[in-house]
Amino acid sequence: MNLYSEHYVNQKTERFVNKIWCLDNSIGESLIENKLVLPNGCFNLAIVSGNAIEVHTSKSKYEMNEGFYFCSQMTNKVLVNIRPETKVTIVQFHAWTLSMFPNYDLSNFTDAIIKIDACELPFQTKIETDLNSDISILLNTINTYFEELSTLHSNKNVIERICETIKLHQEEIIVSEIGKILEISQRSLQIKFKIATGLTIKNYIQILKFRKSVDQMVNSDLEKLKLTDVALYNKYFDQSHFIKKFKDVTKTTPKMFNSASYFLSKKR
Repeated sequence: MNLYSEHYVNQKTERFVNKIWCLDNSIGESLIENKLVLPNGCFNLAIVSGNAIEVHTSKSKYEMNEGFYFCSQMTNKVLVNIRPETKVTIVQFHAWTLSMFPNYDLSNFTDAIIKIDACELPFQTKIETDLNSDISILLNTINTYFEELSTLHSNKNVIERICETIKLHQEEIIVSEIGKILEISQRSLQIKFKIATGLTIKNYIQILKFRKSVDQMVNSDLEKLKLTDVALYNKYFDQSHFIKKFKDVTKTTPKMFNSASYFLSKKR
């Protein structure tokens, strides 16, 4: 059994959904505890089957029994305990995806999780009572819905354009420059982005830079790639600045960072 696995949507759906990932303790006989998840600039829809998962964010502790849960943007590491006979399937949405549904005001919603009803979802899905069931049904549902959404909204909204501009400049851009590129006032950009994501644009950029640094550390030989190289490559002022920002999120230093304790993205 693979405790952590990733599943990928089709190219058109990738505009809105980064991936689907699973935490599977369905045939386990013991509690899996003290596993960690890092912020990544995405929202998550968690579908819990079986018993329960316990999640500790920087703000609160959540007991997530069988059901659907909406997870906000996270700004610090999250601790996860998974009970035996439990499977969690997580749909990872890009930062701009929820802005396609204007009824959501997420401006004060970070580092938090809420339980939702299936009828609140824009697509129809259900809890799989068979913990060994294949993920293909959910993948098909997600692909079908977001392919249609992409066709209906061929023009990118302002949140998607902000994120696209940040990515194009490799997370090395300030808000005033984004405003000039998109021809939108800096204040308007900030307000729209905060309502749609719960983050400031600066916070979002910092999270992306941090995750890129971690992925680079994990996927590289640290004996060859020094922390100074990681820091400078990702546009931190120096190694000390990188270490400080790293500790803000993980509460540990890069040298003490144990990747085995974390659920980290696979290299694609």
